[in-house]
Amino acid sequence: MNSTTTSWEHQLIARATQGMDAPRHRYRHPSDAVALAQAYAHCDAITQAHSRTFHLASGLLPGAKRRAVRALYAFCRVSDDLVDAPAANPDAALADWRRRVQSAHPERDGPVLLAWADTQARYGIPALYIEQLLDGVARDLHQTRYATFADLAAYSYGVASTVGLMAMHIVGFDGPEAIPYAVKLGVALQLTNILRDVGEDWARGRLYLPRDELAAHGLTEADIAAGQPDARWHALMRFQIARARRLYAEALPGVRLLHRDGRFAIAAAAELYAAILDDIEAHGMDVFNRRAHISTWSKLRRLPGIWWRAHR
Repeated sequence: MNSTTTSWEHQLIARATQGMDAPRHRYRHPSDAVALAQAYAHCDAITQAHSRTFHLASGLLPGAKRRAVRALYAFCRVSDDLVDAPAANPDAALADWRRRVQSAHPERDGPVLLAWADTQARYGIPALYIEQLLDGVARDLHQTRYATFADLAAYSYGVASTVGLMAMHIVGFDGPEAIPYAVKLGVALQLTNILRDVGEDWARGRLYLPRDELAAHGLTEADIAAGQPDARWHALMRFQIARARRLYAEALPGVRLLHRDGRFAIAAAAELYAAILDDIEAHGMDVFNRRAHISTWSKLRRLPGIWWRAHR
């Protein structure tokens, strides 16, 4: 990993390493087992409704870990929705959510926080990763452009690598040597998201693609607004997709550092999401007029190969 680690990765790995020594959430487990079971079921429903790929991949985990990673997904989904569908005062709403997340008595605050607090306590998830995630989500309220890929990678760490680091604690891992792989995988996943959602993000007033790379390919914001995938756009997307694939390739060997019963699920989540890049290419790099996706059948037929690679 060191031979392919760049300066932006060194900075993000340092941030992730700090989290390993951070305090864990102090939480009193509720006496109402029924309420806790209902809370986890609620998180399962949120996951199924919002991400079929993650729901499929997490279904490959043992029962307790499956419930926990779906609680993680639901927590991230609710946090993200505060920004993507903001209230009258989104800063205040996010601050209130942050306060509730830190509560030692989350059962009073709804099923997502109850299940998530239980997950944090059971799996010793560092509190710093949660803070970094919420800080990353908060950036969307005030920052809508990124000058360089290093800037974008720092944002991607906040909203995606932190999720992988928390999932790593749920799945189980060998030691701190797994951290760089989780960081890099998070950036790859977020970059895939960004490439898929260029049109949707533009409609929200956001443009994540680095400005210097747009300029290097002769593109301006007016071209993004026009939404016409011309030769310049194709060249930029080929460049971005190649980078994303390189990040996936460098991150996936880290699967071997995970607990054996979680390797298939994490590899599936990564490889199925990476397949979105294939769909973007197959449709002429047009991310303005359609949303790239992978069919259920395509996902299922990929699973045997993913299983083989995850266990080899």
